[in-house]
Amino acid sequence: MSTSFEPPRFAVVEAVERALAEDLMPLGDVTSALLPDSMAASARFVAREAGVLAGLACAHETFRQIDVGLAVSWSATDGDSLEAGKSFGEITGPLAPMLTGERTALNFLGHLSGIATLTRRFVDAVTATGSPTRIWDTRKTTPGLRVLEKAAVRAGGGANHRGNLSDWVLLKDNHLALVGITAAVHDAQRRWPGRTVHVECDRMEQVREAVEAGADALLLDNMDADAIRSAVAAAIEVATANGRRPPLLEASGGITLENVRGYADVGVDCISTGRITNSAPVLDIGLDIVVEA
Repeated sequence: MSTSFEPPRFAVVEAVERALAEDLMPLGDVTSALLPDSMAASARFVAREAGVLAGLACAHETFRQIDVGLAVSWSATDGDSLEAGKSFGEITGPLAPMLTGERTALNFLGHLSGIATLTRRFVDAVTATGSPTRIWDTRKTTPGLRVLEKAAVRAGGGANHRGNLSDWVLLKDNHLALVGITAAVHDAQRRWPGRTVHVECDRMEQVREAVEAGADALLLDNMDADAIRSAVAAAIEVATANGRRPPLLEASGGITLENVRGYADVGVDCISTGRITNSAPVLDIGLDIVVEA
C-alpha cells in the first residue's frame, strides 16, 4: 500500500473502533453468534463497478479488530483503478467474525473509494487540457472522517487543502467584513509567523489589496473563468511590482465536472471543490463469500 495515500495509523484505528462500537454495542452480533464456531469460509472483495480504490487500511483494520484469526490479503493498493467484476482482495477464516465485520469494512471501502473515484474524474478532466493545475479538496468533509477522506482524495490524484483551522490563516468574507484585508494580513503575519496567510477575494480591488499586503495565497471565489484570468494577471503584476513572487492562486466556488475544464487554463495553481468529499457517490463493492464444507 502506498504510504502517501494512507491516513495515519492512529486515525484508522480510532475510526474503525467507533464504527464497530456503533454496530456491536451492547450485545455484539447476535445473528452471527448463532453460527457454529467451527464454520469457516473464504471470500473475495469484488468491485461491482469501475472506480479507484481507497480505504484498504480501514478494511484491513476492521477484520484485525474483529478476529486475529481472519487472514486478509490484497492484490491491489489505494490509488489503483478497479475493473467491474474483478476481485482485489481475499479473506479466509472463521465465518461468524467475517460476517460481523463485512458491512463495516465495505462501508469504509465504498465511501472512500467513491471519493477517490470522483476525485480522479476531476483530475482527468483537468489533465486532458494539458494544464498543470491541481485539484484541491476542502474542509467540507464528514465529521470525524476528514483524515480518511483527505487520504482518499490523494489516492484519486488530488491534493489536500488545509486539514483544520490550525493549519493556516484563511481570511474569508465573514472575517473581512469586520477587519480590512491589509490590517488582517499584517496582524496574522505578526501573530502567526510561519503560517500561510490566505485571503478570499471576489473582486479585483480585493485581489490587488491582498497582494499589496503580502498575502501568501488568494482564494478567487465565485468568479467566472474570464474574471479569474484577469485576477491572475493582476496578482502577478502587483507582486512583480513589489519585488515578490506571486501568491498561490486558487479558484473556488461552483466548480463542477461540467465546467472544471474551463478553469484549467486561467493560470491558477489549484481548483478547489467540496464536491469530491461531500457529494461523492459510494463505489459499489461487495464481498462474495464461499462457505467451506
